[in-house]
Amino acid sequence: MTDTRTFSFEFFPPKTPEGVEKLRATRRQLAQLNPAFFSVTFGAGGSTRDRTLETVLEIQAEGYNAAPHLSCIGSTKDSIREVLATYQAHGIRHIVALRGDLPSGMADPGEFHYANELVAFIRQETGDWFHIEVAAYPEFHPQAKSARDDLLNFKRKVEAGADAAITQYFYNADAYFRFVEDCQALGIGIPIVPGIMPITNSAQLARFSDACGAEIPRWIRKRLEAMADDLDDIRAFGLDVVTELCDRLLAGGAPGLHFYTLNQAGPTSTIWQRLGLN
Repeated sequence: MTDTRTFSFEFFPPKTPEGVEKLRATRRQLAQLNPAFFSVTFGAGGSTRDRTLETVLEIQAEGYNAAPHLSCIGSTKDSIREVLATYQAHGIRHIVALRGDLPSGMADPGEFHYANELVAFIRQETGDWFHIEVAAYPEFHPQAKSARDDLLNFKRKVEAGADAAITQYFYNADAYFRFVEDCQALGIGIPIVPGIMPITNSAQLARFSDACGAEIPRWIRKRLEAMADDLDDIRAFGLDVVTELCDRLLAGGAPGLHFYTLNQAGPTSTIWQRLGLN
């Protein structure tokens, strides 16, 4: 790919042998699109730590760039140090550094309270070994005290050593463009890549969005409600909405796209083809 923009795909580590095989098939299909990297999520409190490592190493063994997520909430410095050393030993050079959410029933947040502390620790321990991605929230983090506070929190992650950012998914392109403008006004110059969530299941999307604070615009929510459980109509509508969103983002100067695939190849591949990114 000669495009200077960065296109990437996110997976979650599978829990079952069937899930492992499904993800391998998904990865084979999406690998044909030559993404810059595949990222792999990391459960809160390190709950999927081993499965994340296994998935990342398998991706790397297949000859692709892998970027493990690393959540720090509920962790100690020693445990994070161990994870970093393991990735270094395997030649992993790319990491997505996140605070994460405290696991249910766990009262102690551990030695890290914010993602900027994790980024600073990674730099302290490993120097420039890792290309560090962090999270950004165009519609603002649900726990932020204010929009201004959220922007300043993001700036702290950048100042701690982040190289680039991936946003929470959204369906309002104006929210992204305004966020980027606000960041530039604060002197933040790293690439901020939009996170893209294909729409395939309205109940699942509503559940995800309520949990993470991503807004589903009223007109999209109402259209999905009208379709009830007609999955074919939902998928067709979702492809139209998300393709148009991606097209507008790229036309407006977004430095790439990061797809939350949910371990499915079909929706992302179709959007990719419609955008003419082959």
